[in-house]
Amino acid sequence: MITPVILCGGSGTRLWPLSRKALPKQFVPLVGDKSLLQLTLERAAALNPAQPQAVCVASEDHRFFVQEAMDRAGVAGAMVLEPVARNTAAAMALAALRADPTGLLLFCPADHHIPDTQAFAAMVREGQPAAEAGAIVTFGVTPSFPSTAYGYIAQGAADVGVARRVARFIEKPDADKAAALLLQGDVLWNAGIFLCRADTLLKALAQHAPDILQSCQTALAAPKVDGRFVRPDAQAFAACRSQSIDYAVMEPHDHVVVVPFHGAWSDVGSWNAVATLTPADDAGNRVQGPGLTLQARNTYIHADQRPVVALGTQDLLIIDTPDALLVATADKAEQVKDVVAALEAKGLPQATQHRRVARPWGWYDSIDKGERFQVKRIGVKPGAALSLQKHHHRAEHWIVVKGTGRITRGSEVFLLTENQSTYIPIGEVHRLENPGMVELEMIEVQSGSYLGEDDIVRLEDVYGRSGQA
Repeated sequence: MITPVILCGGSGTRLWPLSRKALPKQFVPLVGDKSLLQLTLERAAALNPAQPQAVCVASEDHRFFVQEAMDRAGVAGAMVLEPVARNTAAAMALAALRADPTGLLLFCPADHHIPDTQAFAAMVREGQPAAEAGAIVTFGVTPSFPSTAYGYIAQGAADVGVARRVARFIEKPDADKAAALLLQGDVLWNAGIFLCRADTLLKALAQHAPDILQSCQTALAAPKVDGRFVRPDAQAFAACRSQSIDYAVMEPHDHVVVVPFHGAWSDVGSWNAVATLTPADDAGNRVQGPGLTLQARNTYIHADQRPVVALGTQDLLIIDTPDALLVATADKAEQVKDVVAALEAKGLPQATQHRRVARPWGWYDSIDKGERFQVKRIGVKPGAALSLQKHHHRAEHWIVVKGTGRITRGSEVFLLTENQSTYIPIGEVHRLENPGMVELEMIEVQSGSYLGEDDIVRLEDVYGRSGQA
């Protein structure tokens, strides 16, 4: 049996403003109403359809996004939560240390798009004999154009089955070198997907990156296990060296093989790649959401809510969100990460945070703010509840606009329905719950001398959060 290991790290800066540090691209609904992580989990489930399961390695900050995606995909399994990011070598080591040593592990990035699930499963099965024989199997995509956004794999001698030895890994080339690589043949795009036995990877780590392996072993010596959440020791893991699996193991290891994949694949690594997920019109324009192109060519519009019109444009990327707008020429798509760095240098919250913020119980959207007041729109999932809490500096007015809320206010517990409201004084202990079968939505008006999110004292929480927010 093959156990999929989904690597959920990454900050998603290349898809700003839709993807941000607080909500990286793997958690954003980019394909229909599904996130790339959910699609990856559904794809992995095809390997064991009778008992879909996977291990996800993710940041502590994103644990509830991962849990929601696993639940939506119908996939069981553990979530290994990294207290800090330490790149793919450490993430893969954590998963391998917790696995059956002779079991096969399929390491998949959470943010790739492979629309043909059956072709993906067939690719993995073709690599299985070589992995069982002790090789580390990587998968290479048959290139369809000379891309400068992907690394390449040069194929060598035949190995087991359709697998061939990796002659060398090639860094992302410039345009001339990419064209030359395609002309010489025998090269594949590096998909960053790996299949191997757990003990094969651990032996390779011991040979090429023993310090990373030792740090992960120490971090997992006495992990904290909370249901599906597995937390390595934070101090030991923080001491681990940060390095990608490519540099730590794949390039120096002597038994890495590659299996070709001939289907559609994208790492969705830039807005140009996202644009290709939407069909083009006769002028090459692609529109996602309420956008409109007039006398335009090769223009991509991603509009979340409001109409966005491109008139007479050419080769543009237009990405609109409620609190930030990106307009870029298509040839600068790879430089979007530099925009994020510039925004962070200016201390602008839009660099890392969305106006609409996801929470394990639902979401809130800060729709207006002024001196000593703030207005939020809040959505609570059916059956979910906010923490029992209080505030030292603000009072709150709640108005229900959809569904039913159960309100705890001091010693009182009562229901509010649509168009009803209540008031929470400063310092009053309170909680909001959704006892219904539909999402609860309400408008919250905060007033007071300080309105920051850290003015929340949690007294009780079903999601394991406690103390000061």
